[in-house]
Amino acid sequence: MSTLTANDLKTKGIAAIEAVLADRPEAIVSVRGKERFVVMEIAQYHHLRECELEAALAETKADIAAGRFNKGTAVAHVKRVKKTAA
Repeated sequence: MSTLTANDLKTKGIAAIEAVLADRPEAIVSVRGKERFVVMEIAQYHHLRECELEAALAETKADIAAGRFNKGTAVAHVKRVKKTAA
């Protein structure tokens, strides 16, 4: 993954991001030598979010198939969560 400095962004603006993303799906933005952010095209972001949501759905389906769920009311759920958090 390519690194883009905060100074590059400051001096070159969006052109610096466009240049880095021309041949890579994402780039790291470093601030004072430390990696702080990642930039990517919106299509790449949407793809990653879709993958994340698909993984969450698969995990939920596996939990249901394994019986790892509770049936009850929303009030009972809130009580259970508060009791666990305390």
